[in-house]
Amino acid sequence: MGSELNLETTKSSWTGGWFSWTRQSDEMLRNVEKKILSCVKTAYKRFYVDIGSVVGQSDKIWTISLKEESPRVPLVLLHGMGAGLALWCLNLDALAAKRPVYAMDLLGFGRSSRPNFASDATKVEAQWVESVEEWRREVNLDQMILLGHSLGGYIAAAYALKYPERVRHLVLADPWGFPERPAQSLQDKQPLPLWVRALATAMQPLNPLWAVRAAGPAGRWLVRRTRPDLALKFAPRLPHAEQLIPDYIYQCNAQTPSGESAFHALMIGFGWAKNPMVHRVGQLDPKLPITVMYGSRSWVDNTTGELLCQNRPNSKTYVQVLNGAGHHVYLDKPDLFNKYVIEACDRADATDSRTEKQVADESNCNGEINSTPSS
Repeated sequence: MGSELNLETTKSSWTGGWFSWTRQSDEMLRNVEKKILSCVKTAYKRFYVDIGSVVGQSDKIWTISLKEESPRVPLVLLHGMGAGLALWCLNLDALAAKRPVYAMDLLGFGRSSRPNFASDATKVEAQWVESVEEWRREVNLDQMILLGHSLGGYIAAAYALKYPERVRHLVLADPWGFPERPAQSLQDKQPLPLWVRALATAMQPLNPLWAVRAAGPAGRWLVRRTRPDLALKFAPRLPHAEQLIPDYIYQCNAQTPSGESAFHALMIGFGWAKNPMVHRVGQLDPKLPITVMYGSRSWVDNTTGELLCQNRPNSKTYVQVLNGAGHHVYLDKPDLFNKYVIEACDRADATDSRTEKQVADESNCNGEINSTPSS
């Protein structure tokens, strides 16, 4: 069990509650997070970073840091929708073996502040980008290797577009929101029954995880029942994972759905973004190296690597397909995921390609995509 230097201060009422009959509390979330992080062997710190009035009056971002004393380029982790920093627990030891690692609860999620975001997709994106930038300023990082999973990948790319000088290497793990929504969806080709379409229309204004909150005390059971696979991924390394992981996901999402509402403003249909990154990736700094990883069984459109290569033909883009992995690549194949992230980090240590001469390497931007064998 890793040692913990806890810099946490008392959390005030700015998180709010949601449905007084749900069995959730800041204390419960804190306790279950700590139990999950008990499997991390590396010493770590937990603390709030006050980023000021980015969205709300006094926004705070909950953060964990490891190996801060290392002089190497720090790695910063951004989780996906409905998640929290504790879900990186299978990756932290390996990633922090030689360098500083920071993981945060994105604004609106986990133990971070839950302010009222804008309802416009462009404004929401800008708010998340500024929250990451203010966090960086407060933590005093000059440059970083920025890794985002799913929604976190979308936010990381948006950040790199606005603050390219702060990102040494961009790592996208099964990112959401890059391709454009197809003109004709599967539902258009195979019409659903009338009652299903009516139900889907009725649910459209609701946030994706509304049922977890609406279920009240049964929310924990609902998470366990609908996603039993998530706990199984942690079971080999985390004792009592079958209880801790559903409890953590429930506690993260039983509170005011601030970040979830912001995600709802970004999306058009759950799998697509109103402002897809495909239209903007060509504006990324051409000297910025990018590593893309996606699972061969993921529900997310897996053409992001190809889109980056097509729109950045003279740039370094490394694409890795993890066979047998689904959307949660960092959980489905944690050792392989860690290996590819460490390789990306080593490249960032070797040179800052925007200020030094680039050297020939194994860039996959000429149509070559690496695929790992299933295990």
